[in-house]
Amino acid sequence: MVSLSKNQTVSLSKETSSLNQLQFGLGWDPLKKKKGFLSGLLSSSSDSIDLDAGCVLLDHSGKSIDTIWFRKLKSSCGSVVHQGDNLTGEGDGDDEVITVDLTRLPSQVEYLVFTVNSFRGQTFNEVDNAFCRVVDQSRKELARYQLAEQGAHTGIIIASLARNNGSWDFTAQGKASTGRTIDDMHADIVATVVR
Repeated sequence: MVSLSKNQTVSLSKETSSLNQLQFGLGWDPLKKKKGFLSGLLSSSSDSIDLDAGCVLLDHSGKSIDTIWFRKLKSSCGSVVHQGDNLTGEGDGDDEVITVDLTRLPSQVEYLVFTVNSFRGQTFNEVDNAFCRVVDQSRKELARYQLAEQGAHTGIIIASLARNNGSWDFTAQGKASTGRTIDDMHADIVATVVR
């Protein structure tokens, strides 16, 4: 498994012998807030954070082919499937998982861009331990990117997958965005990943 820093890229084809199916696990935790006695008594809010993982499929010029998120869990071609929405960020491991069948991916798809955003407007100042990891069909973890930055943004372009002469490159992006939905982030997505 390769642990990546922001803006680093790894060829997934070099990490495994056959690359057919991938799982992109995205996870996060609510930032633990220090509570005093009175704030604990007076506060009715829970320490949960509702982030949404998404994936946009782009052609070579950055034109959107399809978008997969909590409102559309499966791509029109059937190759990209979102496994469901986690409303709290509670628990260990992946909070949301997006699977990709590379053998069924349309040939015009050059980029798959993975995002995490807050539809409710919670910021990444309230998020801790955000990560993206790639697992192959044998359950081997190929790469992981641990997001270190926090901030007042509501979205992040966390990682991307790009075709590269018959193989696939995974890049840890870590690019902040103000979008509350994946559609709001489109201009930032294209500016970040299209070469």
